[in-house]
Amino acid sequence: MSRPPFHLAFPVHDLDQARAFYGGLLGCAEGRSCAEWIDFDFFGHQIVAHLAPGRGGDAAINHVDGHGVPVPHFGAVLGMAEWRILAARLQAAGVEFAIPPTIRFAGQPGEQATMFFRDPSGNAIEMKAFEDPGNLFAS
Repeated sequence: MSRPPFHLAFPVHDLDQARAFYGGLLGCAEGRSCAEWIDFDFFGHQIVAHLAPGRGGDAAINHVDGHGVPVPHFGAVLGMAEWRILAARLQAAGVEFAIPPTIRFAGQPGEQATMFFRDPSGNAIEMKAFEDPGNLFAS
């Protein structure tokens, strides 16, 4: 089933750092921008980095399958091959992971590959993938 893309606006401390991180490291094409915000194509979805010094990130966590998951966070569900390529690129770039690339819920219906990392403003991002995409909402 095809779904419409989502839109997310979030705060960043520095637009040049956001451009380098989302555009350069993650490979997200840049859309419209001005002196206070930048649109990015985040794996088919529209995210907007808004300049708001001192407002990004959060230190809260919830425990999920033995890991401290950053809250709040956002991300995308990728195909497994695309997830592996991104994980390797982030590791090669020396990205510090809040939760390194791993398999969560192994052997269960919701088994998934996941990784958590933060952008330069401290916003937490989760990228995940499923061997069987039909298990996205499996319980």
